[in-house]
Amino acid sequence: MKFSVSSSDLLKNLQIAGGAINPNAVLPILEDFLFELEGNELTIAATNLETSIISKIPVTADKAGKIAVPAKILLDTLKALPDQPINFTVNEENNGIELTSAYGKYKLAGDSPSDFPEIPLEEDSQEIKLDSETILRAINNSLFAASNDELRLAMTGVYVQVDFNKVVFVATDAHKLIKYANSGVNSEVTSSFIIPKKGLTLLKNALGSNEEVTMAFSKTNVFFRFGDTRVVSRLIDSKYPDYNAVIPVNNPNILVLGRTDLQNSLKRIVIYANKTTNQVILNINEGTLTISAQDLDFSNEATEQLSCSYSGDPMTIGFNAKFLIEMLGVIKGDEVKMELSTPNRAGILYPSDQEENENLLMLVMPVMMSN
Repeated sequence: MKFSVSSSDLLKNLQIAGGAINPNAVLPILEDFLFELEGNELTIAATNLETSIISKIPVTADKAGKIAVPAKILLDTLKALPDQPINFTVNEENNGIELTSAYGKYKLAGDSPSDFPEIPLEEDSQEIKLDSETILRAINNSLFAASNDELRLAMTGVYVQVDFNKVVFVATDAHKLIKYANSGVNSEVTSSFIIPKKGLTLLKNALGSNEEVTMAFSKTNVFFRFGDTRVVSRLIDSKYPDYNAVIPVNNPNILVLGRTDLQNSLKRIVIYANKTTNQVILNINEGTLTISAQDLDFSNEATEQLSCSYSGDPMTIGFNAKFLIEMLGVIKGDEVKMELSTPNRAGILYPSDQEENENLLMLVMPVMMSN
């Protein structure tokens, strides 16, 4: 196997695929890239058995072949070289690899390509097309709300529902819930599945802007294809909770105010809150919102007032400020709308102006107030 390629082009592709390599891999072969050369196209694959990334790059080829290459030494070498053509030669009898640059030669030991795990193939899958902006918005809006609790396996991923012209991404950790819906999809498909957090994080890092993405899904895997890259993630085999059941329907109390003002106020007030609960109290009346917090253990307390627009009965409700700050950081736009029913039921946050074809709902559970 022999080819030559620009060192910076190769490095760029390796860095995309390398996201799938875990630093503490359970098997030594999982610390490798799989190189497969056919014609003038080099396919680079990396996997952690849950998520795989495959990237293709044009090269000037001499001889086809396959080799598993230790990732760290190759990446470190390419990072230390200025951009230039490099030659890559493999001795298939002993899996020895020789790199040649303008500066000299570098030899490293490869591994047998037959030891590299099989990457799942798209069999019995359905697919839809989405643009990369939609997927990135869906991931950015939902991923932070997924749970880290391995005992609730379904909730450690993002639930995706495809329903003909609509795709919905849902994430929850039982304290907060995000539902992002986009109705600008054109498909003949209806299905639902749970994508692990790691898979979506790697997809987000690999996606460029203004790319058309094909999302295919089978019973066990989801496949994202865009440009010369594929991201494959195993699905979480678990039943997602009925999230619609926790979204309160009748919320007569509506608060509208500046997003940045509210976020900044919460960032100041939370400094004085109890460090376990991060509880802040919202005292809402027509025209004014009073935000306060106290930490009785240290005799710390703080209060601020914001002007707002409010229709409904005066209300006092407690929330975890960290959750609200996180949500307000994701929402776009100048104003937010909060819908409330009673102090012991979830509050719902929306951007005041939704993007075209989009609907973003963020739910946060109250922190019960002690008397």
